[in-house]
Amino acid sequence: MPAPPSPEPARPQQLDQATLEALYLRLEKPLFNAAFRWIWDAAEARDVVQEAFVKLWGMATRVDPATVEPLVWRLALNGAANRRRRRRLWQWLTLETLGEHSVPSHRGAADEQLSRHEGEVAIRAAVDGLPEKLKQVILMCEFSGMGYAQISQALGIPEGTVASRRNAALRKLEQCLGPLQEESP
Repeated sequence: MPAPPSPEPARPQQLDQATLEALYLRLEKPLFNAAFRWIWDAAEARDVVQEAFVKLWGMATRVDPATVEPLVWRLALNGAANRRRRRRLWQWLTLETLGEHSVPSHRGAADEQLSRHEGEVAIRAAVDGLPEKLKQVILMCEFSGMGYAQISQALGIPEGTVASRRNAALRKLEQCLGPLQEESP
């Protein structure tokens, strides 16, 4: 006698507009922070976040609500990385950097501006100098509010790799910037 047919597994609930709006309200700032630190341009970072949610909306019927948060992080980080690559290519092709360096500067104003932004520039250079794999992990660990398990799911790597890449990124940043200070409670 054949076995009775097993019940079909329940399909995950689809994402609706209210769920996506709530997700946007919760993740917009952390995603913006991570994208901004990837491309260092506020307008482009806002565009990256918007594009990630537009893509998510387009695939809402195929997305499992349980995996939506790691997916939107992956979409945003990939978008930021793509914009950064595109910007570097266009700067090289249009020779924008040559024009920026040929403008004469006022020494007093430049010295003042340099001292004001010295720390920020050092941090940007250190973060920009990280390999992309380390940069992805450190930005997600510090700005996403996600745990290692969620980050590993978003990036498609084991949890232990998330932890080791985070530690490697912190070591490299410490080499560039000096000892990192822990925040006091």
